[in-house]
Amino acid sequence: MKSRAALLMEVPGKWEVVEVDVDEPRANEVLLRYAASGLCHSDEHHATGDSGTQVLPYCGGHEGAGVVEAVGPGVTTLAVGDHVVTSFLPGCGRCRWCAGGMQNLCDLGALIGRGAMLDGTFRMHQDGRPVAQASFVGTFSEYSVVPELCCIPIGKDIPLTTAALVGCGVPTGWGSAVNAGGVRPGDVVIVMGTGGLGINAVQGAAHAGAVRVVAVDPLPFRRSSALEFGATDAVETIEEATDLARSLTNGQGADVAIVTTSTLKGSYIAQAFDAVRKNGTVVATAVPGRDAGQVPLDLVQLPMYQKRIQGCLYGSWSPTEAVPALLDLYRAGVLKLDELVTRTFTLDEINDGYAAMYQGSTLRSVVVHGS
Repeated sequence: MKSRAALLMEVPGKWEVVEVDVDEPRANEVLLRYAASGLCHSDEHHATGDSGTQVLPYCGGHEGAGVVEAVGPGVTTLAVGDHVVTSFLPGCGRCRWCAGGMQNLCDLGALIGRGAMLDGTFRMHQDGRPVAQASFVGTFSEYSVVPELCCIPIGKDIPLTTAALVGCGVPTGWGSAVNAGGVRPGDVVIVMGTGGLGINAVQGAAHAGAVRVVAVDPLPFRRSSALEFGATDAVETIEEATDLARSLTNGQGADVAIVTTSTLKGSYIAQAFDAVRKNGTVVATAVPGRDAGQVPLDLVQLPMYQKRIQGCLYGSWSPTEAVPALLDLYRAGVLKLDELVTRTFTLDEINDGYAAMYQGSTLRSVVVHGS
C-alpha cells in the first residue's frame, strides 16, 4: 500500500515528506495506521548526525500510537481494530534481561540500528530502495509494518494523540526519577533540562514525594512550565541549583540529580555529580552528542563519598509494564499528559515542529497524521 512518510535522504539533513510503499505484514508483524507521533529529540539527533543511522533513506519516529489495520501469520496478542502504543524496544520475554524484569534491556535492542525488521528485511520502500524504520516502528509514516513485540495494547478510552507520549518521553523521564533515581519522600531533587524528558522527571520526582524539585533550564518557558508540573523551584543554571540544594540540606547537596538535557555531555555529569550529597545519585538519561567529551570527575568523591552515576534507558522500566501503569495514573488524574502537548503539527509541518523545539517554545510537539 502507499503511505506518506517523513524521511531523511542525507545526514545531516532535513525531513522530507514523500510517498513510500509499505509491504504486507509477515509472520509476527502487524500493519499500523498511525494517529499521532511525538517529536522526540532523539529522532532529530539522526537528522543532525549526532546519532548515526546505518541505512538511508530513513523513516524517523519512535514514539507513536495508532490502530491495527492488519495482522500477519502467528500474531496472537493483537487484532484488527486494536489501539496500541509503540515501543521502540522489543521485548522477547526469554533473554536474561526480560526474564529478570528488565525488558528495556532486551537483547533484541541490539538490532535497532539496522532499520530493518527483526528478520533483517525491510517493509518500507521508496522508488524501489529499502527504507530504514526508526527502532522498528517508523512513526513518521501514516502506515508502518511493526513487529508484534513492539506494540502495547491500550484502552480505546485514551485519545491516541495523548497516548503517543507514553511511548518514550513520559516513561523515560518519569522513570528517571522514580526508578533509576529512587527518589523517596523528603528528597531534594535537581532536574537538569526540562524539555520532553525532564518535564516528566519533574512529574515523577514530585509524585515520589520529593520535598523540593529544582528545575534547571536556560529557557524561561520551560522553567515556568516546570513549576506547573510539580517543580518547587526553577533556576537558569546548575550552579544556582547546586547552591540552592546545599542551602536546603545544611551544605550536603541534592539527594538525586537527573540529567535530561538536549544532549548529554561529560561536563553535565560532572556538574550533577558535584551537586549531590554523600551517597547521592546522578541519573544520566540524555543522549550523548558527537562532542560529549570526557567526564572530569573529582575521583576522591566517588569512593569516599559513595556517590553513584546511574545510566537510564526507558526510565529503567519494562515497556509492557510502564505503558498501562502510566495510563492508569493519567486516568486517575495523577499524571499530566494532555498538558504536555504544547502544539500539534501535520506531517508536512514536521520541520516546523522541530524548529519550535529548538526555540524552546514547546514541551512536546505531536504530529497528527491525517490532519
